[in-house]
Amino acid sequence: MKNVVITGGSRGIGAAAVELFAARGDRVYFLYEKNHEAAKAVADKTGAIPICCDVADGAAVQEAFAQIGDVDILICNAGTMWFGLLSMMEEAAWDRLFAVNVKGIYHCVNAAMPSFLKKHSGCIITVSSMWGQVGASCEAAYSATKGAVIALTKALAKELGPSGIRVNCVAPGVILTDMCASVDPAVLAEMAEESPVGRNGKPMDVAKAMEYLTEAEFVTGQVLPVNGGYVI
Repeated sequence: MKNVVITGGSRGIGAAAVELFAARGDRVYFLYEKNHEAAKAVADKTGAIPICCDVADGAAVQEAFAQIGDVDILICNAGTMWFGLLSMMEEAAWDRLFAVNVKGIYHCVNAAMPSFLKKHSGCIITVSSMWGQVGASCEAAYSATKGAVIALTKALAKELGPSGIRVNCVAPGVILTDMCASVDPAVLAEMAEESPVGRNGKPMDVAKAMEYLTEAEFVTGQVLPVNGGYVI
């Protein structure tokens, strides 16, 4: 049994990851920002331990990890998005996007590091996006944050490897979560048709990729696309 910490664990991909790791017998803690009802539902279903925490707040993250203690696996899944023309984006929205999607990883990795270094082992999984690999129109800021996640993953893998810590990344494609709620169903159907596997993804598709990376002991610094072949 391992101690697993998953950020953004109350909904979507994070909730699927909580379910998967809890089902295999791990002790799972998940961080969530504000949706108490969703967090309670996940906790009741899985037995995982919810902790309300905004990953953009470094002090709050340190406090959360002080409650958790030992960490074997850290999954940095918390994220937010913004859709629209970059010229219409306010600076505060830009800053919030980077604070959650990039700086949140910085906060969580640093908070977990004492536990990892004490054991000389650990596994970190970050969550990027296919748009972090190729960019997306009207999602320039989001693409920039997810591209930064990929670069950070690769750099950390080199930096932390000698300490026995592996760092990998999953890059989901179109995954049917709340983030897709505002997308025209016709657009989603068109994207599914363009995928070689003929469908859009489910949160558990990504969770299973995360599980693989936690067990692949000779894999580090890699970006695993989970997009049904939409981006190859």
